[in-house]
Amino acid sequence: MSNDPESPQRRRRPDRIGDLLPEAARRLGLETEFRLARAITTWDALVAERVPPAVGACRLVRLETDALVVAVDEPIVGAELRMRALELLEAFAAAPGGARVRHLRIQTAERDIGKRGAPRV
Repeated sequence: MSNDPESPQRRRRPDRIGDLLPEAARRLGLETEFRLARAITTWDALVAERVPPAVGACRLVRLETDALVVAVDEPIVGAELRMRALELLEAFAAAPGGARVRHLRIQTAERDIGKRGAPRV
């Protein structure tokens, strides 16, 4: 690169770090972890916006091909998320860092609520 401040190479707009991270993660073999981190950030923002009482009481723990797996501290939080599952899944699909999935699977420390016969959305 030229040291001349008027050179066309020097006037080029710098790349944004957010645009470089996905490729860097892929090259380092961290693509899955990077994707999950982005999904977690997206989920946290959606919960804060759409279900404020659940902030801090739920966390995205896994992103599967067809489901978001969310751990909750209390069954009541899981029930609230389940009632709003369609809204949350649509918002997650539309958000940067999100993905289109069909199910929201809720887990508590004691058990997976979705496996007790409650309908999965």
